[in-house]
Order: sequence, then structure tokens, then C-alpha cells
Amino acid sequence: MSGALEKSLAILEYLTAYPDGISLAQISTDLNQLRSGCHRTLQELIGYGYVRQMPQRGDYALTTKMASMGLSFLSKSGVVDIAQPVVQRLALATEELARLAIVDGERLTLVAKAQGARSGLLYDPDMGIDLRLSCSAAGQAWLMTLPEDQAIEYVTRQGMGLPQHYGPNAPTSIKALLKLLEAHRKRGFSIIQDAYAPGMSSMAAPVQRQGERATGVLVLAGPSARLTLERMLQCGPELLAAAAELAVTGHASPLLKSANVGTWGNVAAQPVARGRNRA
Repeated sequence: MSGALEKSLAILEYLTAYPDGISLAQISTDLNQLRSGCHRTLQELIGYGYVRQMPQRGDYALTTKMASMGLSFLSKSGVVDIAQPVVQRLALATEELARLAIVDGERLTLVAKAQGARSGLLYDPDMGIDLRLSCSAAGQAWLMTLPEDQAIEYVTRQGMGLPQHYGPNAPTSIKALLKLLEAHRKRGFSIIQDAYAPGMSSMAAPVQRQGERATGVLVLAGPSARLTLERMLQCGPELLAAAAELAVTGHASPLLKSANVGTWGNVAAQPVARGRNRA
């Protein structure tokens, strides 16, 4: 990757965390870029319509151009049209928040949701975020389908994150995470309580056809006071059925088509391959 392109992408990714804008000095410091070069890159990004400069303080922020491109891409892929009815039915049946995350390389990104709770506390995180693999129900549901060495590789590359940013039950070591994944495999879906965030419970099942790699993850989430362990176990059959339906219908969308990500054995249904001998 060229230096100029790398710097441009670094700035674009950095600015996603600052919708109200941030100063040139802070951007260049945090990204370890020379201020003059950082300013030049920002001006080029402004010229292409990806960045704007705030009128009062002169801070820099993203425009909606990238968001528009992303939404257009999702719309044309058909994934939301295919998934939304399934996600909606699951939300209504369980009366909790249902979400779909798709596998994109080593990432899981939320692309669709439906809120089933009719009253009381609502849990509704931002869409479009990349999930932390180690402490989210979706991340653990995906990891449990992978060979153990590959799961470790992905988590190590992304990082476990800082414990203070997540719930008190978030795993803080690879060993603790692997123990959780083993329990999830036996159950067929993941369950977490107060791990991704304090006071939040969630469960997730991989969207995966027999003999193929998972292409997405279907998630239910809600307040821990309502979405208890007993209730999540009761919702398990509904979640698994919806994930199985998406595994079949999702082949109409390139984002949920297993052929695009290769095939492995049905890892979730059998002992995990260890070492480098992947099935």
C-alpha cells in the first residue's frame, strides 16, 4: 500500500470516532503524522468530498459520502431485503432486539436489526459497527465455528480490548475465551451475560450451511434483568431455526453466500481441529 493511500485511509478510519469533528493537531498527533502532511491529506479528502471542515472551530469531520456508499452497497447486495423478514419475525417472537452481523474477512459487522420489545428497557446499539470478537455473543458464535488456531489468530490480531471498556464477565485471556467457546459448541449457540456491556445479555447463532463456513451471525440482545439465562435457553430453538432459514435464503445475496468465503467442515457440530491440521 502506498504511503499516501495508507495515510488517507488511516485518517478516514480515525474520523469515524469523531462525528462532531476534531482538530488537525489532534489528528496528526494520534496518527503520528507530520502536521503539514496531515493537513495536505485532509485537504485532498475535502476535495474528493469525504471530509469537511467545521465552519466555527476549523475541526475536521467526515461527510456522509462513505455512509451513503455503504448503504448503497448493502442495498444492492440484497442482504437486508433477504434478512429483514427473518430478523423481524425473530424479534417479534422473542420480544427482544434481533440483529444480523455478516462475516467480512476477519470482522463481524452489524447490518440489520429489528426491535421486538414492546415496553420496558430497550437495548439498541448503533448499527454498522465492527464487533469485538472476544466479548460479544456474535463474535463468540462465529469463533466457535472456526478451527481453534484460527480463532486464536483472529482474536489476537484484533486484541482483547481493555477490560474497563466491557462488562465484568468479559473474558480477559485466550484460555478463558476457549473455555467459553467449548460450552457454546455443545449448546449450538453462544450466551453471554454482562460481558459485552454491564447489564446486557445476548445470545447468537452462526448462519452456516452444513459443510460450509459461517457467513453471518444472528443475535438476540436485551437487558440482563429481562433476558436471563433461563429465558435465553428458552429462546434457543427460535434463534437456531431463524439462523438455519437465513443460511438457506442467504445464498441469494453475495454477502451471505458461502462460496465467497470457502468451505470448512461443520466445525460447530464436531470437535475442533487443533494445531495446523484444519479440516
